Amino acid sequence: MTRSPFAASLSRRRVLALLGSLALPSLVRAQADWPSKPLKFVVPFTPGGSTDILARVLGQKLEPVLRQPVIVENRPGAGGTIASAAVAKAEPDGTTFMMGHIGTLAFNPSLYPNLPYNAQTDFAPVAFFATVPNILVVHPDLPAKDVQAFIAHAKANPGKLSYGSGGNGSAAHIAGAYFSHAAGIQTVHVPYRGTAPMITDLLSGTIQFTLTGGPAVLPHVAAGKLRALAVSSRDRAPFAPDLPTLAASGLADFEAVQWYGLVAPVGTPKAIVERLNRAINALMDAPEIARTLANDGALAAPRSAEDFGTLIGSEIALWRTVIQQAGIKVE
Repeated sequence: MTRSPFAASLSRRRVLALLGSLALPSLVRAQADWPSKPLKFVVPFTPGGSTDILARVLGQKLEPVLRQPVIVENRPGAGGTIASAAVAKAEPDGTTFMMGHIGTLAFNPSLYPNLPYNAQTDFAPVAFFATVPNILVVHPDLPAKDVQAFIAHAKANPGKLSYGSGGNGSAAHIAGAYFSHAAGIQTVHVPYRGTAPMITDLLSGTIQFTLTGGPAVLPHVAAGKLRALAVSSRDRAPFAPDLPTLAASGLADFEAVQWYGLVAPVGTPKAIVERLNRAINALMDAPEIARTLANDGALAAPRSAEDFGTLIGSEIALWRTVIQQAGIKVE
């Protein structure tokens, strides 16, 4: 007797269900044993920048909690798209993660028409980590002691002031272009291959200013080698309470803070995501972590994985508008 196609299909479904039930205990056991080997945190930028600094702080604090080494791997290039695409395609086995950043997750969808990853569908948000207010810093030779004096000097010298960033499409690039647009000044963007070489040229006076995260510039401000004029957050930063905000310095409603959070390849088991989210959020509540972050110009900002995912979507929409209005392009 010939079986009907329906019966054959039903039989196949039963076989697949049986195979799935046989695999389930081993899958559950693997997640319960997680992590059984070192974790890799991919940083899409060069060493020395805010993303790298914060990834290493997080990895160092997680190692005794997870009882496994956390290896930080720097994979810079193309505004973070190279590393992001690689992590998006990595095996979702709970060993590979990326230090997500406002640039790779919120800016790039509007900067690169052929982006090799989808920031909302190719990653599983794991844990929001911290926010980092950008700081407007200038070389001490510049005759400007506050934001208004800086803007006046820039308007009197159109096109003569240059600002540096860690590369085309980086957070400092977008923040600097947004600031220049909001202030109505003409400045020249100078991209570098990373934040560290940009800071070197700023210290030498090759470029005149930058608007970048606190971790990279605060030590030089404290040493008197750079002058800080303002912070880009909505409120004054706890780590620099004497600095006014750009919004209070004449640029109403201006806000441009960097943020960081851990993401994994989509398909990473939810149990692993939730466990790592709980571990990171518990660390964020520890006074020692808050102090460490504050020393690096960062503010702890724990969230659920779901809230982090919602934030990514809203930030993509927000910065798409800013990038279009300011005419920011990656050259």
